[in-house]
Amino acid sequence: MSAVDPHQDPLAPLALGFRTAYLDHETLTRQLEGWHAAFPEITRLVSMGRTHEGRDVWCLIIGRDPDAARPAAWVDGNMHAPELAGSSVCLAIAEDVLRLHAGLAVPDVPPAVADAVRAALIYVVPRISPDGAETVLATGRFVRSTPVEDRHERGAPWWRALDLNGDGFIGRMRVPHPDGELVESTERPGLMLPREIEHAGPFYKVYPEGVIENFDGRGIPNPSFLSDNRYDLNRTFPWTWAPEHIQLGAGDYPGAMPETRAVLEFTRTRAHIHVWMDYHCFGGVYIRPLGDQPDTRMNQADLGIYRELEAWAQRFTGYPTVSGFEDFLYQPDTPLRGDMSDYAYHQRGAMSVVCELWDLFTRLGIPPTKPFAKVYEQLTPEHHERLAAWDAAHNGGRIFRPWVPFEHPQLGPVELGGYDTRVGVWNPPEDQLDGLCRAQTAVFLRMAALLPRVVIEPGPVVALGGDVFQVDVRVRNAGYLATYGLPSAKALPFSEPLRLTVVPGGGDVTLVSPAEAVLELGHLEGWGRGRHSGDFGFAALETHGTDGERTVRPVLRRAPGATGGRARLTVAVTSPRTGRTEVELTLPEAGGA
Repeated sequence: MSAVDPHQDPLAPLALGFRTAYLDHETLTRQLEGWHAAFPEITRLVSMGRTHEGRDVWCLIIGRDPDAARPAAWVDGNMHAPELAGSSVCLAIAEDVLRLHAGLAVPDVPPAVADAVRAALIYVVPRISPDGAETVLATGRFVRSTPVEDRHERGAPWWRALDLNGDGFIGRMRVPHPDGELVESTERPGLMLPREIEHAGPFYKVYPEGVIENFDGRGIPNPSFLSDNRYDLNRTFPWTWAPEHIQLGAGDYPGAMPETRAVLEFTRTRAHIHVWMDYHCFGGVYIRPLGDQPDTRMNQADLGIYRELEAWAQRFTGYPTVSGFEDFLYQPDTPLRGDMSDYAYHQRGAMSVVCELWDLFTRLGIPPTKPFAKVYEQLTPEHHERLAAWDAAHNGGRIFRPWVPFEHPQLGPVELGGYDTRVGVWNPPEDQLDGLCRAQTAVFLRMAALLPRVVIEPGPVVALGGDVFQVDVRVRNAGYLATYGLPSAKALPFSEPLRLTVVPGGGDVTLVSPAEAVLELGHLEGWGRGRHSGDFGFAALETHGTDGERTVRPVLRRAPGATGGRARLTVAVTSPRTGRTEVELTLPEAGGA
């Protein structure tokens, strides 16, 4: 790629507004295609799979020589349909990585981090659930992940979402009921509040806008958190997967959905992914492993590395970092099963983390709870009043729509409208997207800078006499993480040791000892030890030895008459976790050592 004028930003004309708006699939696709067309040498645009409705699940690969495997960081978003901000953040990260490759500065990314990012591969998957996101953007209908409905046993009554009055929005219906769980606010007409014992009524029930399939004319079924379909993509990954009667949203088997299967198929052959960020909404929190056990059962060296993330998260976003098991279970001692972050950590050996974007609770003055997940539940009528006031003052009053009378074909008189939670609840207002993107970029690129970096440093070629030469080859890991990644990942079968291979060029160079053609180096430690590891206390400010490097001395013979630079060889270091690093050497002419 040609040199770039540092006073110009070649990315600016290509941007399609993702820092100030939520993009539909067509625009998101054009954004990725535009970047790939502008930077063909350092990008690849891959469709990992297609959805039920025929949309591509895109992955943009960014890096020098993007076809060559080497330590990589993965970022994805929008696995849950309404959580659109994840797509914007992923696109912002892609844009900033391209900006670094163009030689431009990125706010809050110092040169050392920028150098590490340019040395890495970055996989960007901005939208795992394109069908679901398209449905949410177009209609406002709530969809947990994907709108496909393919179950065969639906004989019981269930709610099917429909735009009953043709206004282009699928919201809620409210129905007066003497035993309703909600009341209308006396301060803000139309605002529904949780019913308390002191309330005198009238009382209401609120249902999805739509109709009841298999309705018997009497009993009204409970609405499902999954809307009118069965899947939660984040319950369909292999780690601790359990069927639907145990885990809601799990589907028939791990990877049953094309979106999940696309991620699994793509990542199972890429053992070089060491960092994995999964963006969700909302809450304002980072959720790290373990998801199924307390911290006392976690690899403590892993935990120390996660403390780096904790410090960056607090510094740039103000979000806390919490344990999935200790702080983010919806039911005590009942882990969420089939979670992608658990798959990435346990099965792919990645430093995986979930970020719940958009700190709405903080904006409303609602303090965090312990465990954190309880903040979603412990909401009072006052908190709902605060949300309505904030919506009116800072969000254009978009959340709370007026109730409109409607004659329902099954229930009779109802009112339609109620809540549009797309912007303000699930996602931040568009004018706050850019700040959100900048903060998340600062955190993620630091995570990407943790990757191992294999460096081959050949020494001088020394003549041993005649046509026999020796060369010292030093192999070192210049990265934070060890070449196996997290300490817990060392036990995984694909965490194979590094192997150094000497490949003579043609017949002009041979190894004196053919057994040295492939040498096992083992793994190389990184320089990082995690925060608060105890290595650098006041009484023991000492370091490890040189466990991050190895030196080998292959002995080579140049064929008689091999002159003019023909006596070449390649030294390569390979491992599934680090890909391939290589250098080429040329033996000197006779008498030139």
